[in-house]
Amino acid sequence: MAKQRMNIGVVLGGMSAEHEVSWQSARNVIHALDPEAYQPIPILIDKQGDWHLLETKEVFSDDLLAAPDPKPLPGGRKILLARDAGALFLVRKDGGTRMHRLDVVFPAVHGPYGEDGTLQGLCKMYQVPFVGPGVLSSSVCMDKEVMKRILLERGIPVPRYVAYDNRAGSRPDLEQARRNLGLPLFVKPANLGSSVGVTKVGAIEDLGKALAHAWQFDDKAIVEEFIEGREIECSVLGNEDPIASVPGEIIPSSEHGFYSYDAKYRDPEGADLKIPADLPEDVTAKVQDLAVRSFVALLGEGMARVDFFVKQDGSVLVNELNTIPGFTNISMYPKLWEASGIPCRELVHRLIQLGIERFRREAAKSCDWDAPPPEGS
Repeated sequence: MAKQRMNIGVVLGGMSAEHEVSWQSARNVIHALDPEAYQPIPILIDKQGDWHLLETKEVFSDDLLAAPDPKPLPGGRKILLARDAGALFLVRKDGGTRMHRLDVVFPAVHGPYGEDGTLQGLCKMYQVPFVGPGVLSSSVCMDKEVMKRILLERGIPVPRYVAYDNRAGSRPDLEQARRNLGLPLFVKPANLGSSVGVTKVGAIEDLGKALAHAWQFDDKAIVEEFIEGREIECSVLGNEDPIASVPGEIIPSSEHGFYSYDAKYRDPEGADLKIPADLPEDVTAKVQDLAVRSFVALLGEGMARVDFFVKQDGSVLVNELNTIPGFTNISMYPKLWEASGIPCRELVHRLIQLGIERFRREAAKSCDWDAPPPEGS
């Protein structure tokens, strides 16, 4: 008798500015799933926050991706999640009809409402295994300021920065930022990714406009010193005993100036990717060590991509961690593991198994508040 396949709910889309990138990641995840072991169940979160059941072929439809809202979808596709007899199912929103059981959720949603712990919390509430870090790690890594605070507390070097919260109501001292951080500067939303909302500022009079642009995407913005160095990335995989991939280097084209959204996803010649990066052995070891240390410090599980700056003197700074890194066919996370000997199909399989292992570990924890302490305590 053939072994029953596991249903993998691949969640894509989302309400963030990275909606389109998410589709590309989901396509690659679905393509990498072993068809003999896994059945993909594509779940679209549209830009309004409604959930829809897709057919696999629709995930690969550029026409559907380009649609501004879910109107092109056939009726009866809106769904809810529901537990029944200890299992999680998709149900039709209009009639409550049970549709598919979900064995594991694979989030391919980037940015807020997906990578920030909210989707992870929903999975925990519904008691379904999911791929990637848990609620706290996801939310902390999503907020670049909080992430940097923790890394600094653990003795992990990061670029100098200052954070400005638009909710505070006070006017930022831009001249002080220039004195403390120099020029040029990078301004970015604290809670976003894929270089969305990021501006390189070369003159102090442009800093206010760059902050206003970043605040369009998030209430908090990070102003960061410019680092004269190479952009290096390293992938991490694992739960209790994480491992690091070979590092890779991103060399943005001079036309873009830095690894912008356009350079990543719209311009096929926006950057050169060198895998593995041409680094001295001691610097490679330092990058891999800092990648794992950062992952552990931020309570990572499953996967993360750690981004670095390597300066000319060989010193290494951690820029940020991405807990649901891009999974497109040009994304560094899967490409770095492929260069490290783990092809994409094996990588996706390992990530699913790591999610199941974490779920079983957490499920084994006692919920009996009256359980006696161990003898002798």
